[in-house]
Amino acid sequence: MDPGAPQLSDPAGRLIAAFRAAANPERAIAMEHYMKDQFRFFGIPAPTRRAVQREVLGRWKPHETELVGFTDTLWAQPEREAQYAACDVLERGARRGSPALLDHLEGWITTRSWWDSVDALAHAVGNLVRVHPELASVMDRWIEADSFWLARVALIYQLPSKDATDSERLFRYCVRRAGDTEFFIRKAIGWALREYSKTDPAAVVAFVAAHEAELSPLSRREALRLIPSGSG
Repeated sequence: MDPGAPQLSDPAGRLIAAFRAAANPERAIAMEHYMKDQFRFFGIPAPTRRAVQREVLGRWKPHETELVGFTDTLWAQPEREAQYAACDVLERGARRGSPALLDHLEGWITTRSWWDSVDALAHAVGNLVRVHPELASVMDRWIEADSFWLARVALIYQLPSKDATDSERLFRYCVRRAGDTEFFIRKAIGWALREYSKTDPAAVVAFVAAHEAELSPLSRREALRLIPSGSG
């Protein structure tokens, strides 16, 4: 037995075993191609995967040490569905997490990174920062990071915040990375502004107008997508 393999008595081990039993190699090939062959897949569609998770994990609410160990184990698996499952558990568990969980989240964001895992982890980051508002200062470091994935999370972690959005921080971050040529940053700026436009469209219109020369066409287009032509 591989000494690094998860034991089946552990939640992560049971879940991986269940995923292997549900694997569909033909579907896996298509899923791998969709993700540009960066990751292996079991070939389990999302609804089936979540049903397997519910069956295996039930109402399990891990304490933080268990949550970190569970995620570390799943993050080490080559199949991408393992990371998806970890993200689902993290999104809920982050609401009960301590500030120390953010260091672990940073590690997962910057490991096996692609938009699918990073965007899911951004939800967990947002949940944790809402419980511990002092952690928003860490986002000031992430927006400056060489890792554009950390900067992307800093831009989008407030997506569900609506009228609780720290708009000053959001706009400041957008200006800070406005000149970035990375597609995933430009898209994140537009996405974050578009989401906030559902709460305060006038503020987004004014921001885009004030920074039109700095923002990329992609960011501007995404930011104003939900705003009727001629508004503002």
